[in-house]
Amino acid sequence: MENLFSGEGQAAELLQQAMSMVMTYAPKVLLALLTLIVGLWLINRFISVLDKKLGAKDPTLNKFLCGLFGAILKVLLFISVASMVGIATTSFIAIIGAAGLAIGLALQGSLANFAGGVLILIFKPFKVGDTIEAQGYLGAVAEIQILYTIVNTFDNRRIVIPNGSLSNATLVNVSIYDKRRCDMTFGIHYDDDIDTAKAICQRLIEEDERSMTDPAPRIAVGSLGDNSVNLMVRVWVPTDDLWPYYWDMQEKVKKAFDAGNITIPFPQRDVHMYQAK
Repeated sequence: MENLFSGEGQAAELLQQAMSMVMTYAPKVLLALLTLIVGLWLINRFISVLDKKLGAKDPTLNKFLCGLFGAILKVLLFISVASMVGIATTSFIAIIGAAGLAIGLALQGSLANFAGGVLILIFKPFKVGDTIEAQGYLGAVAEIQILYTIVNTFDNRRIVIPNGSLSNATLVNVSIYDKRRCDMTFGIHYDDDIDTAKAICQRLIEEDERSMTDPAPRIAVGSLGDNSVNLMVRVWVPTDDLWPYYWDMQEKVKKAFDAGNITIPFPQRDVHMYQAK
């Protein structure tokens, strides 16, 4: 009988302790759940508003900022909820810091690319659709990701360039301006008339509607080569027409020089032979 009463007493004591714990922690758990639900709703609402505000201005930067702010706010929310329940957040934060340090040491290259992506998105040396020359490649920017930039070359190759390299090296943004100077050099024979050759080039420039008059075209003798007099031709054209204009002008000048009896010389060398006595 004593054992029976003793077992009933222990059960009652455990039940009382359980009820006490429920009364103590139930409000905290309910409050933590409510905070979690409301906090997630507010974070999603904030990200939605941020997405609408920045979406029309810069879609690339918008995606990055929305993802970054969303992750940071959710981590802070979970830490706050854990502290409300009674979990020691000091040790939790220390564990996160140690894990972050270990991950950072293991992913130094990726972190450099991440920092480079942030710099590109902030300072905007180029944007999606621009034509750039970097790391030995020339092509159009297809995507600016947080770690890598995707460039499509004109021979239909997909190049993935780390953002760390792009942010720390020289790059050329070919399409940032709406006009570019087309530099061409045409060699003529030393016996040909320079003024006639210059007049032919001037006429071809004026006949092409892609040629811009401001700044004015420039035709001059650039150098006296070993085999030819080199005419330097400089014409400003719309950026999108640069290479088509260059290729068309090469063909037009060759045909016009042929029709005008202007010779385009090829490299040659005179060899004099002497017989030794």
